[in-house]
Amino acid sequence: MKAATKSLLLVPMTVLAAAAHAQFVKGNEAVRLKADGTREVVTPPMPAITLGPPCKAEHPGCWSSPLLMVETSAGLNECTEFYARPGTCRASTYGSVRRPRLWLVLVHGQWLQCPRPDASSGCLSTKALPPATQLQ
Repeated sequence: MKAATKSLLLVPMTVLAAAAHAQFVKGNEAVRLKADGTREVVTPPMPAITLGPPCKAEHPGCWSSPLLMVETSAGLNECTEFYARPGTCRASTYGSVRRPRLWLVLVHGQWLQCPRPDASSGCLSTKALPPATQLQ
C-alpha cells in the first residue's frame, strides 16, 4: 500500500515540474541574468512599417490560435502579437489550459517561433509561416 501511495504522489509532482520547466525557454538569448541578479529581457523589435492599434489581451476576439508565448520583464506571457506591445499580453496559462502555443525566442540574433519551449525543437524564423503545433 505504501508503494502505491508513493507512486501516486510522484505523478502530480512530475506534472508540476514539467509545467514549471516550460515557464522559460532553454536557449533563449532574449533573457539575460545581470551580475546583480536582475533579469534583462529583450522583446522582438517593432517592424519598420506602422502597425495598427494593438489588439488588447482582455478582448476575447484577439486570441488567435496558437498562443504566442513571449518572455517579457514580467515573465513568460501569452501575447496577441510578436512585439508584446503594452496591453497585448496576459499571464501564462501554460500547465492549466491546453491550447496550441508558439514560443518566440532569440537565437544567434534571430527571432524564431518554436513549437515547444526548447530552442532546438524545430524553430522557424518569425518571417516564415508558423511551424505545426500541438496542444500544450
